[in-house]
Amino acid sequence: MSAPKPKDWIMGIAPYVPGKSTGADGRKIVKLSANENPLGCSPAAAQSLNAASGSVDRYPDPGSTKLREAIAAKHDLDPARIICGTGSDDVLHLAANAFSGPGDEVIYVKYGFAVYDIAARRYGGTPVIADDKDYGTDVDAILAKVTGNTRVIFIANPNNPTGTFSSREEIARLHAALPSNVLLVLDAAYAEYMDEGQDDGALELASSEANVLVTRTFSKIHGLAAERIGWGYADADIIGAMNRIRLPFNVTTAGQEAAVAALASEDFVTRSREHNAKWRQWLSDEVSALGNHGVKVVPSHANFLLVLFEGKVTAEQANAALMDKGYAVRWLPGQGLVNGLRMTIGTEAETRGLAQALREILADAG
Repeated sequence: MSAPKPKDWIMGIAPYVPGKSTGADGRKIVKLSANENPLGCSPAAAQSLNAASGSVDRYPDPGSTKLREAIAAKHDLDPARIICGTGSDDVLHLAANAFSGPGDEVIYVKYGFAVYDIAARRYGGTPVIADDKDYGTDVDAILAKVTGNTRVIFIANPNNPTGTFSSREEIARLHAALPSNVLLVLDAAYAEYMDEGQDDGALELASSEANVLVTRTFSKIHGLAAERIGWGYADADIIGAMNRIRLPFNVTTAGQEAAVAALASEDFVTRSREHNAKWRQWLSDEVSALGNHGVKVVPSHANFLLVLFEGKVTAEQANAALMDKGYAVRWLPGQGLVNGLRMTIGTEAETRGLAQALREILADAG
């Protein structure tokens, strides 16, 4: 007797592997593997979460109306052109679902976010990987991969897991060279961590062009990772197509209320950005000082560092040794980063402890 068989392209997907939060023996460790905000969320967001917990017997607003209006007011956008999802991952999947399928090609960059490959394959599309440029996005390499079958291009800016950033001019140059039937998805999950005045023009492009989708999240600087709230902005026709396949009631009532409060918590966002900039630079300097041990840092514009191991100690060995010392970071061989560890910027104590643990590991190796 035969059993139901999944589609071939589903079996070709490598399941997403989340960052570890406990040691092999189940002990609590310092989790610096998931790019979460070490300062938590704002008091106002936490209060809103608690206040909304009494309405669990009623479905949430299916259109996230209040949240979309708050996002629109914050960024001077049209709320009718905003879609909310269960994290920005949800919005990325909706884009792939609505605009690609069997026979279509989906381009993303080497060392790009792992979800892009999953989203492409999930709906039968063919992933196409463009070469990197110094661990970042190479516009010319992407354009060289565009064919008549290209339907979607995913770019994270700043990029995860490398932290690199593509300028406004490069993003505009990429878009200008694309056919109008190709959807350019600009994943801006880490946009709030960029320096003041540093902007790739993504929302402006999405406001004026019919084939650009920008995605954002409340999981990073806003510290609402557990609530899974993301959003996207694009032309009304793009959003309309995605809304046709979006699951109803996909953002909880508490999540919607907390996100609205988080948007208004400007002081918290500023404090989180300043904390990240200070300790990202500190950790970068500390790791760079260990260069004689064969390690180096990729310059980052996000809330993490990609550290490359090119000496006696491999990234795999360093990952295991850091885990033994109580620190979980992210080794990403599945994304081709066999020699790299992504390290989230934690609290001051966590960041100092991570640097000390790494110094000890490299010193012990000689």
